[in-house]
Amino acid sequence: MTQRDFSVRLAGDRTGFLLIHGLGGTPVELRFVARALHRAGHTVHCPQLAGHCAGEAEILATGWRDWTQSVFDELERMREICDTVIVGGLSMGAVLAMHVAAQRPTQVDGLALYAPTFWYDGWSIPRYAFLLRWFINTPFGRRYRFVEREPYGLKDTRTRALVVSSLASGDSSEAGLLGTPSGSLKEMWDLIAVTRRELPQVKCPALLVHPREDDIADLSNAFEIQRKLGGLVDAVILDDSYHLVTIDQQHDIVIERSLALASRLAKAHRPVTPLRVVAAE
Repeated sequence: MTQRDFSVRLAGDRTGFLLIHGLGGTPVELRFVARALHRAGHTVHCPQLAGHCAGEAEILATGWRDWTQSVFDELERMREICDTVIVGGLSMGAVLAMHVAAQRPTQVDGLALYAPTFWYDGWSIPRYAFLLRWFINTPFGRRYRFVEREPYGLKDTRTRALVVSSLASGDSSEAGLLGTPSGSLKEMWDLIAVTRRELPQVKCPALLVHPREDDIADLSNAFEIQRKLGGLVDAVILDDSYHLVTIDQQHDIVIERSLALASRLAKAHRPVTPLRVVAAE
């Protein structure tokens, strides 16, 4: 049976945003930002990554190269209709965005990085979690599932209740998988290892938004990226959000700064009209 595609594609002007969801997540986690960018007139695509929005077997049948190919395919589609393309993402989606920018430098004009995640080291992560790397290839490690717990990346209690309800329903197309299998975590670690080496060669302007109180990925993730990216980095530290910044209490700031990046790039790419010199009589 063919897997249903939950990708979101909103037609707009020739400035496009390609936004990537996180590991085990869905395009739904980008809906507030996507709709607002579209209302401002822009083209917005949120592709469903290979193996996602289905069950555990489907995501385990794919790896980070498959997820990257999903983004490459969407980037090619957007370059046909947009003059400027900003690639962004949430959590692992932000890591994928940086990797794609390193691999396709002439096709990516800017980056929008929302709570980028190199390490699961936020305040809600158990202190023993780092041991999984040592045991990933053991029978225990292969059976392990990373199950998020309170507060599920959300400071906003109303939104959190909706997400918890969706997770409990078992509909992975709405809120993603309740537990991420260790095989997929290992694929993400491999992607991260490659991307960290590529950071200095990424020269396009980047917006980096990270919460100070991130429950999943500590602020140190943002600091490393800010230091190592090879281009201009506009860093924004949120003071009233947790990890899922695209749907949490300060998603309006995420939208505002993303639109500002698009505006700056539009000005930079606007053709310069030569001055007309009028000879004095």
